[in-house]
Amino acid sequence: MTVTQDSAVRPVVEMRGITISFPGVLALDGVDFTLRAGEVHSLMGENGAGKSTLIKALTGVYAIDSGEIVVGGEPRSFHTTADAQAAGISTVYQEVNLCTNLSVGENVMLGHEPRTGGRIDWHKMHAQAAQHLADMGLHIDTRSMLSSHSIAIQQLVAISRAMVLDSKVLILDEPTSSLDRGEVESLFRVVRALRDKGVAILFVSHFLDQVYEIADRITVLRNGKLVGEYPIVELPRDQLVTKMIGRELGELDALAGSAERAVDRSGKPVLKATGIGKRGFLEPADLDVYAGEVVGLAGLLGSGRTELVRLLYGADRADAGVTEIDGKPVKVHQPRHAIENRVAFSSEDRREEGIIGDLTVAENIVLGIQARKGWLHKIRKSEQDEIVAEYIKSLDVRPANPNALARNLSGGNQQKLLLARWLATAPKLLILDEPTRGIDVGAKADIQRKVAELSDQGLSVIFISSELEEVLRIAQRVVVLRDRKRIGEIDSSAIDLDGLVDFIANEGKGTAA
Repeated sequence: MTVTQDSAVRPVVEMRGITISFPGVLALDGVDFTLRAGEVHSLMGENGAGKSTLIKALTGVYAIDSGEIVVGGEPRSFHTTADAQAAGISTVYQEVNLCTNLSVGENVMLGHEPRTGGRIDWHKMHAQAAQHLADMGLHIDTRSMLSSHSIAIQQLVAISRAMVLDSKVLILDEPTSSLDRGEVESLFRVVRALRDKGVAILFVSHFLDQVYEIADRITVLRNGKLVGEYPIVELPRDQLVTKMIGRELGELDALAGSAERAVDRSGKPVLKATGIGKRGFLEPADLDVYAGEVVGLAGLLGSGRTELVRLLYGADRADAGVTEIDGKPVKVHQPRHAIENRVAFSSEDRREEGIIGDLTVAENIVLGIQARKGWLHKIRKSEQDEIVAEYIKSLDVRPANPNALARNLSGGNQQKLLLARWLATAPKLLILDEPTRGIDVGAKADIQRKVAELSDQGLSVIFISSELEEVLRIAQRVVVLRDRKRIGEIDSSAIDLDGLVDFIANEGKGTAA
């Protein structure tokens, strides 16, 4: 273990020997962590490394089994998030936790509204909110509804609210996962300004480029243990990846699949959709997928990728078009119809539409099979155990404990559970919507490798990812969407990343297939 510290700057937060366990899981094992004033500190590690658990210990969500938390030189015991906030620790999550039905000003000042004669002084409240926003370089109409603004603006509003609380520590948990490049730059300008004012910022992200752009220091965890703390200038990216996963970067390249494999398209496609669309939702689009083929859907946020696959799966009902499975017309008006035709769909929203946190790993895996069989035809316990053991091993689900509650698993391992659930139903076509978003490089490589293995075995896959490099790496063909319409199709072996970006920007003109 290597720890490099700057003794000239007094720590704002010191976490010493932090240990937290859940039933069957040792989430943190004697971890130390130090956060200093006026720095951006990135917490890195694979999914399941303990990052979220450490943050939840610092913010009062989880009680620690042993260890000590020191804030501002004083030992602290956090039993609730309010305790952490009272100590000057605020968190802005990936899913912004604000009231979108209220105005910007009301959200900034929520719980700290100025009052006159026992009543809220609305004029003063909006003036104070505008000043807090201006302090961060933001000039927004504080009387506008928060819901009318982009996710990027909403996150900046959440940061402004944290500053109303006079936070000494600001935790940003995956703040850029839904932002475009311009929005990321705006966020980073604010982050740097707060850092320069002496705020200690804990930045959590799976985007390595962004970590190296914004962070001053990195702490790496692996399997619940501290690997080390490093100034970012002393830790090259390949060494960071190796420390995170315990494997060399070159091994990951070997693990992931290749889009160069030839696909036999001489027969009937597994799925052929013609003119599938819905008024005000998606313009009519064509899509076909052959046996053993991975077809990528590429485009910017809001391009219509998710809308298309939801129509194909019956999660939303199309009002135009025809769908064929193995050359036979089928009606897919509900997800049940898709499942009956052996089409499986893993949603991008694994929290709301995927994992059931109060069920065990085993129960989550067999859920799809049970739904297909019907609830009156229970699966034998021995059969359940065999299926669960197979997929825990093949997908490297951690911890390998079928009785662990799904909510206690990391995001990457929850994603593996969803993949296991649908693979257990033996689908012909698997639709994966952002299966690697918000997960670490090791889990991402595991999922990419599994997709490649499955396609080699004849499974058809529709693969959506906001990371265009990943789409080109995984898919043999790429269907491109923009502004909720299909603009073209490309053989992935005939185009590079810059070409794909140009294709999207120019609506496929001059290159369309």
